[in-house]
Amino acid sequence: MPDGATLPNASARIAELLATLLPGARVGSFVAGEVVEGTGERLDLTNPADGRVFLSYADAGPAVVDAAMRAARQAQRQWWGMTAAARGRAMWEVARLIRQHADALAELETLSAGKPIRDTRGEVAKVAEMFEYYGGWADKLHGEVIPVPTSHLNYTRPEPHGVVVQITPWNAPVFTAGWQIAPAICAGNAAVLKPSELTPLTSLALGALIDRAEGIPRGLVSVLAGAGPSTGAAAVSHPETRLVVFVGSAEAGAAIAAAAARNIVPSLLELGGKSANIVFADADIPRALIGAQAAIFGGAGQSCVAGSRLLVERSIHAEFVERLARAAAHIPFGQPTDPATQIGPINNRRQFDRITGMVDEAARAGARIATGGGCPEALHRTGGFFYAPTILDAVSPNAAIAREEVFGPVLAVLPFDTEEEAITLANATPFGLAGAVWTGAVGRAHRVAAGVRAGTFWINSYKTINVASPFGGFGRSGFGRSSGREALAAYTQAKSVWVETAAQPGVAFGYVG
Repeated sequence: MPDGATLPNASARIAELLATLLPGARVGSFVAGEVVEGTGERLDLTNPADGRVFLSYADAGPAVVDAAMRAARQAQRQWWGMTAAARGRAMWEVARLIRQHADALAELETLSAGKPIRDTRGEVAKVAEMFEYYGGWADKLHGEVIPVPTSHLNYTRPEPHGVVVQITPWNAPVFTAGWQIAPAICAGNAAVLKPSELTPLTSLALGALIDRAEGIPRGLVSVLAGAGPSTGAAAVSHPETRLVVFVGSAEAGAAIAAAAARNIVPSLLELGGKSANIVFADADIPRALIGAQAAIFGGAGQSCVAGSRLLVERSIHAEFVERLARAAAHIPFGQPTDPATQIGPINNRRQFDRITGMVDEAARAGARIATGGGCPEALHRTGGFFYAPTILDAVSPNAAIAREEVFGPVLAVLPFDTEEEAITLANATPFGLAGAVWTGAVGRAHRVAAGVRAGTFWINSYKTINVASPFGGFGRSGFGRSSGREALAAYTQAKSVWVETAAQPGVAFGYVG
């Protein structure tokens, strides 16, 4: 492939897709049904498959944020005033529009974010499923009657926060947008979403489709195209903000939560992970080998739940690593538009350089590169941010590569001797997002699942998630849950209502004049 050969076709095709998905095919913030130009500095969008800029847009800035927040507050009042059944029907209409435009959304995600088309097609389908699932919940949210020891009728009402600000990352833009917006509006809130400045296009398209749906008030969902320090900060600190949701790194999450707390605004954080994938000698080894590849190499490792630490029982360690390295070298790897590709490029140059630096540091510290370790020679000429599936063996449990999130297709392998040691190693990081165990022993499987500190844990499987199941982390991986029925608790507040029912209530204080 000649250098940059994907650029003209990608740029032209992105323009065509935007023409079908965004009003006027312009790129800016989507506010109250219109694309609004930003007022800040120009931000470039780069094609991860060839490393070249294909589009630029202006950072939204505080004035656009203010317009979005005011529109959201007005729309939220209208939305909450509708019947719950009507809100549910509107959400199902959103799902129908997503399915109708699924091919365009998936292709736009692939071209602009570098995710393989085989992945983006599945993720867009899941976004539609999210709106269907929460659309079904809309008329099933209700409070309780509390048996208080007085003559009062006491009942609770789940009520929305109001305007929710949601900040999402670049690794799965459209999936993460749907994952956050659907439960928020199901609970009666309005959502102002600020996607990563590197990958705003599919979030903007999703916002436009939501706005088209019959029954959705104009402005209920706005999407801000801009950078975190400017546009994101303005949204978090805006006086209309009632809840802040952040998906991304622990460092950024801590700063955003602190900024929200200064205004006494709660936050919901879904942060990083350094998840342990544990393989015992009695496991179904062929299945475990496939599972280990999917755990770390799916999405080019750019996943918060990636199984980036492989803990293997010592008696099978050497053979397992050898077989895994042979298999990893044959995973289809290349252009994300090719339906056969399973691993595409890293999303951006900065992340590519971070991965390279961490692998080089691990090698200098004594880790053995069993396979991978850089951009394959065949893909150098593309200019894309391709990083080969990489396995590091002989990794020290105290090494940075064993404790810090890489967010790339890099697997650190550590041997263990006992069940207790495996659990100890699994818990030897401040993160607690996910984990897995592969074993034929039922009792051991459940003991390990109970012993590992993680919000999601798989037994003889990896990376299966569903909108109906709660998702979130322990420790440095964040707090709150962003799916399932549990997410609705995060997006609502309980109001307690007391009604006096006694014909002659006792007077506990004061006088009747």
